[in-house]
Amino acid sequence: MRTTAEKDKWVLNAAGIRQGREPSCIPKSKGCELLRAIKCDLPKEVEELELVPLADFHIGDSCCDFKLVQARLDHVRDTENAYCVLNGDLMDTAIASSIGDTYGANLQPMEQLKMCVKLFGPIKNKILCITSGNHENRVYRQDGIDMTALMAAQLEIPNAYTDTTALLFLRFGHDVKHNRKICYTAYVTHGGGGGRKEGGKINRLADLAGIVDADIYIHSHTHLPAVFKTAYYRVSPENSSVTKSDKLFVNTSASLDYGGYGDRSGYRPNSTDTPIIFLDGHKKRMTALL
Repeated sequence: MRTTAEKDKWVLNAAGIRQGREPSCIPKSKGCELLRAIKCDLPKEVEELELVPLADFHIGDSCCDFKLVQARLDHVRDTENAYCVLNGDLMDTAIASSIGDTYGANLQPMEQLKMCVKLFGPIKNKILCITSGNHENRVYRQDGIDMTALMAAQLEIPNAYTDTTALLFLRFGHDVKHNRKICYTAYVTHGGGGGRKEGGKINRLADLAGIVDADIYIHSHTHLPAVFKTAYYRVSPENSSVTKSDKLFVNTSASLDYGGYGDRSGYRPNSTDTPIIFLDGHKKRMTALL
């Protein structure tokens, strides 16, 4: 059995990201992890980092816009300081007991898994974390097989995967004032619920701030591309001070053409534009563009 010190050893992957062999976790309570924390340490020479949340590709669905999926992956691959998070529902995994068109799928679940490994292989060293979505969880609920965990294992980045949510600690650049790297925290979850109306979906995103204190909140699932900021006062007991800070909220879109289940069920078409996050490497400044 490995000691705590051995688990916390750093390894440097091909992209220059230092990641723990077993990403450290927020302290446990009664044998249950409260939150999965994943540490990523990038070079101080990175002046601006582009964080691309990718989710809801629904690979295998006949309405999946495969050209758009490939274009987004090509962008991450070809942009030097671009990294991504894979935030669930990458595979459609329609099965007999689930909502969706099992027989109309252009790829069956096993083929979807193989396709994801093929697609994400060229950018695997730029993937910071991977979460599972409700579509992949269909297979787990029925058969106990975690399709996303299998994908991460085949990509040889199993420690990037979490079966719940991730709290990402991202360090890069150089903060001249404090003579250290800038650190951003991002809470990443595929999410759920939200209803059909935009207000309900935005409320679902905003509610994440009640779970954990972070700089950035990334939510998917609802297929509504959205970006907004709030401000709050962060307390520092060590310095007996408060600092006004921003929180950035991002909801991703889906790479789906209109039709199929959404059309039959009366859902609106979704915009396929999706936000990209930009992080400054010299001072704490976050923006996101649609």
